Amino acid sequence: MSELPIALVTGAAQGIGYACAESLKRDGHGLVLADISEDGVIEAAGKLGGGTVGIACDMGDPSAVGALFDEIESNHGPVRTLVNNAGIALPGDFLDYDLDAFKRVLDVNLVGVFLALQRAAKSMVKNGIEGSIVNMSSVNAKLAIPTIPAYCASKGGVMQVTKAAAIELAPHNIRVNAVGPGSIDTKMMAGVNADPESMNRMLSRTPLGRVGLPREIGEVVAFLASEKASYITGETIYIDGGRLALNYTC
Repeated sequence: MSELPIALVTGAAQGIGYACAESLKRDGHGLVLADISEDGVIEAAGKLGGGTVGIACDMGDPSAVGALFDEIESNHGPVRTLVNNAGIALPGDFLDYDLDAFKRVLDVNLVGVFLALQRAAKSMVKNGIEGSIVNMSSVNAKLAIPTIPAYCASKGGVMQVTKAAAIELAPHNIRVNAVGPGSIDTKMMAGVNADPESMNRMLSRTPLGRVGLPREIGEVVAFLASEKASYITGETIYIDGGRLALNYTC
């Protein structure tokens, strides 16, 4: 793997993160996968093969994020592509939402994203790497669901951190973008999938009339990491079946 450009994908044991890794592998990247589930990330790395490495890491723990990059840089070299995908939701009633839960979501979804972005960027600048960083935002950066206030806050923060980093890193030809998925068929959507009323309500707000697939996110992430997107930075691309464009339903 050391001869291939190294891409780090966080939250990669399943779902969108795994799909991103698949797309990057097809584009010729050497892969390091990180996930809080040690068994899951090792299994995912084994399925992808080709020297893919799986490392357990809690992206909400600053020391663990630092140790992750230390291990990658010592054993495989600097990261050239970072996909900041790890995230959690922790839903709850807004009026009684637990402060510890709120902080935990922000630690993983926003602070962890910032720390990984910052560390990857420092290494890229030091090594003269014109790399690409893709952060996982959400349509909930612009929309809102009252039962996931921390998630909404974190994804709005990711959108703004992406812009700030893109401006700072542009002189080094390091591009920073984000993608904002809508409703994607992952474990996070399992509750909606199991409830016909919830599913119909979601589809009524989705002009394309279906749930998105993880691979549809992975392909856009791989595009943003490639030279095909060489003049794109500071953007969030929403992959939502048209939801943000919808004014009202007939």
